[in-house]
Amino acid sequence: MGFKMGIVGLPNVGKSTLFNALTKTAAAQAANFPFCTIEPNVGDVNVPDARLDRLAEIAKSANVIPARMTFVDIAGLVKGASQGEGLGNQFLANIRETDAIAHVLRCFEDDDVTHVDDRVDPVADAEVIETELMLADLESIEKRLAGLVRKVRGGDKDAVQQERLLKAAQDALEDGRPARTVDVDDEDAKAWKNLQLITTKPVLYVCNVGEDEAADGNAKSAAVADMAAAQGMGHVIISAKIEEEISQLEPDEAEMFLSELGLQEAGLDRLIRAGYALLGLQTYFTAGPKEARAWTIKAGYLAPQAAGVIHGDFERGFIRAETIAYDDYVGLGGEGPAKEAGKMRAEGKTYLVKDGDVMHFLFNT
Repeated sequence: MGFKMGIVGLPNVGKSTLFNALTKTAAAQAANFPFCTIEPNVGDVNVPDARLDRLAEIAKSANVIPARMTFVDIAGLVKGASQGEGLGNQFLANIRETDAIAHVLRCFEDDDVTHVDDRVDPVADAEVIETELMLADLESIEKRLAGLVRKVRGGDKDAVQQERLLKAAQDALEDGRPARTVDVDDEDAKAWKNLQLITTKPVLYVCNVGEDEAADGNAKSAAVADMAAAQGMGHVIISAKIEEEISQLEPDEAEMFLSELGLQEAGLDRLIRAGYALLGLQTYFTAGPKEARAWTIKAGYLAPQAAGVIHGDFERGFIRAETIAYDDYVGLGGEGPAKEAGKMRAEGKTYLVKDGDVMHFLFNT
């Protein structure tokens, strides 16, 4: 289980430059004119996790398989996109398929890079995009409600539930609030998710700053941070130009380059970590001579659910999970020493998996 993040933003905010850097490709053309991205580019990247490399070293694993994250670079949206302006409208469907939205905001000054509204105001930009996504959701809701009338009259329970949820979302949107502000009961959670409304998705605001502001940001990124906090959303500061340069360097060179800029880690690491936090994700590991592997799960998963991420049969036939905490595995030097020290635990169906657990599942076929 990885996750898919859609990258959105107005034209010329650094979206495609960031995408290119994150995926280390030139698949998305980065150019100084609107709509240079006319097809939704998709790129899978490894989730960087130093713990996995350490486990592989101790277990002498032949293969190392990191968790994966998918980025979808979506064409620059503009005001009026929900009504077909620009090229944005045809890409709204791609946003619906993502788990979260990374909203890239221009927080840098550069007279050589044009802005569609001839001003640099990231908070206003965020409002433009949010409005277009809300309008797109409203249009979708109106069409769906019209299509449900006959089934609702016939007493179809699923249709009645859908109508109730759609109207709750409609009320919020007409009040100027995204659909994610609607309180949804546990019994409605699945049906709510299946509605695939764009504004139900959590948002990570990506502040694209100048190269000399990458460490601490600036006044514009601070304003975005305040906005994100007020919404209960996340934010991260990145310089797309720096990320693009780093993507072309060898690991040792990249580390030295970051150090010279006063940065502890690459923007990709910060972006993924922020995305994980936003979606409530965590990682557990499997490690042995054949391979060491990272698995992404939702925080709160029980052992059988975590096993099911590997294969459905693991969850259905779950017996127990032999579990070692990461610190114990590394500190004691592997599975054997950890077992001898009494640090391997046999956990059952009610065990709440912790971030960093090293696990081996026993199951009935």
